[in-house]
Amino acid sequence: MSNLAAVFAVFLRLGLTSFGGPIAHLGYFRDEFVERRRWIGDRTYGELVALCQFLPGPASSQVGFAIGLRRAGLAGAVAAFAAFTLPSAVLMVWAANGIGAVTGPVATGVVDGLKVVAVAVVAHAVWGMVRSLAPDRPRGTIAITAAVGVALVGGPFAQLGAIALGALAGILWLGEGSSDSDDAADADALPSASTRVGVTALVILTGLLVASPIAARVTGDGSLALFDAFLRSGVLVFGGGHVVLPLLESAVVGPGWVDAGTFLAGYGAAQALPGPLFAFSAYLGALASVGPGGVAGAMIALVAIFLPGFLLLLGALPVWAVVRRWSRARGLVRGASAAVVGILGAALYDPVFTTSVTRVDQFALALVCFGLLTLWRCPAWVVVILGAGVGATTAALING
Repeated sequence: MSNLAAVFAVFLRLGLTSFGGPIAHLGYFRDEFVERRRWIGDRTYGELVALCQFLPGPASSQVGFAIGLRRAGLAGAVAAFAAFTLPSAVLMVWAANGIGAVTGPVATGVVDGLKVVAVAVVAHAVWGMVRSLAPDRPRGTIAITAAVGVALVGGPFAQLGAIALGALAGILWLGEGSSDSDDAADADALPSASTRVGVTALVILTGLLVASPIAARVTGDGSLALFDAFLRSGVLVFGGGHVVLPLLESAVVGPGWVDAGTFLAGYGAAQALPGPLFAFSAYLGALASVGPGGVAGAMIALVAIFLPGFLLLLGALPVWAVVRRWSRARGLVRGASAAVVGILGAALYDPVFTTSVTRVDQFALALVCFGLLTLWRCPAWVVVILGAGVGATTAALING
């Protein structure tokens, strides 16, 4: 199998099985690409997560895009995005037609079981990243400080602040002399884009941000208006996931393109689906009263909301490739990566644990799934099936 075909196949499977939102997705990615396939090193993976957290857009999808870029070039990046997003996007269009609602106690039990699996997946990722990205006293302290700060303050800007402070602490504390034995190997694994590609990506994004609102207003074309609304939502969101919801509500409910009840119903359906929450835009594009609607409207909304984050990543990679070679940048990278571990640790508690584990049987299932991942090294998709089955069985017994 070629690299491109392998990228598409693996991300398609992840798109079908990665439940639990963006933080859980990072756990699934680490399990698949760092632990099992070794397509990328743990330190480089931590770097990518930190970089994508800094950029606007869907952080987990940007990480997936970067991994596809590393494995099979720009075609691999597009394949990773398409494969990871396609299942949830198709299901959201299905939901827009009134077919995809999740109803009944057993269906609810399946969703509850999948949420518990997400707890185990994120815990597994945090456990592994602590050992590689925060193995000593300085980096462990940075990770704990980041976790405490994010847990107490909350919000995407707290995450950005934690990474920035972690990077600063790394420069001041870890210094130039720190070294790790596998830095050289991991440096080769860093996804790259040429300066020409990076500049072109930023020029395209700037041009779109300037031209799309003007074109939509001058022509009065509904498709252009729809593209512009979702483009602006994609470029303004930091942290991805649920942070985009108020922006989307303002973009489509505010002008009356989608009513509030329909918006909330789609959001509820999105919680039960694998893959990126940004796929919710496909539902909104399919139902919007402007633009072509249906599948065409869904495609316009999807492309528009994901495009800014991917173009910004292509623009940032050449700059980061230069900056990371500076002697003091080594400390910056280690400090920022340790802060990422702390952020994931805080997210493991809230929202992952607090919204998924409310009963003792769910806690027991989370422990079993964690043991399967860490001790028995079961593939994540096997644990997903187990969690869904246990959740459905439990719901049937409770409501039987």
